Amino acid sequence: MKLVRNLTAGEIVGQVLIARDDLKEWPAPQENRLLSNIVMMGMGEPLYNYDQVSKALRIIMDPEGIAISKRRITLSTSGIVPMIARCGEELGVNLAISLHAVRDDLRNELVPINKKYPIADLLEACRNYPAANNARRITFEYVMLKGVNDTDADARELVRLLDGIHAKVNLIPFNPWPGAPYECSSNNRIHSFAEILNDSGYSSPVRTPRGRDIFAACGQLKSDSERKKGEKVKLH
Repeated sequence: MKLVRNLTAGEIVGQVLIARDDLKEWPAPQENRLLSNIVMMGMGEPLYNYDQVSKALRIIMDPEGIAISKRRITLSTSGIVPMIARCGEELGVNLAISLHAVRDDLRNELVPINKKYPIADLLEACRNYPAANNARRITFEYVMLKGVNDTDADARELVRLLDGIHAKVNLIPFNPWPGAPYECSSNNRIHSFAEILNDSGYSSPVRTPRGRDIFAACGQLKSDSERKKGEKVKLH
């Protein structure tokens, strides 16, 4: 979908407050609060709206504000390499990367920003991310596409690429819609892929799909009118 406008810091913080209100945690949370973690994902590229995202997260993390620890906040990016170090130095939040491929030619198709910031540059920025350590690993999001990026060779190449990075991998079953250009990998293929990663020391949970029945699952947040145009959805 085309960019309409950037959210303001107030609108971003407002979403957290609305969620807390819905959970009966406003104006103050209970001892074991339900809203415990935040992921900046699914509303566009956070690092292209860094000033407002940064301002919002500082309010959310402030001990005199909403007081959610940076260790419980994850920022997801498609890979805006020049901003990654700044995010780590200034905010220190957890980092998630929408990777989805181990070759530049394929990632150029799935995540077009790769044409500007290819895999090698992206992974070098991750390798140097200031906030990453063994207890706070970078999460690599990897959608499983049948016959596209799901072979054992792909898994072994992913292991090679992640060498030297404190990392874990989220394997995401693809959520198709009518006319989608891809299919989801089989359960056996996904678990074989995960086994290679796990055996190499990388935690690789398989995400449980939710919202498929109403086309609201991961990667499906497009309107019916956009789908009918036959436009390929981008993965981030």
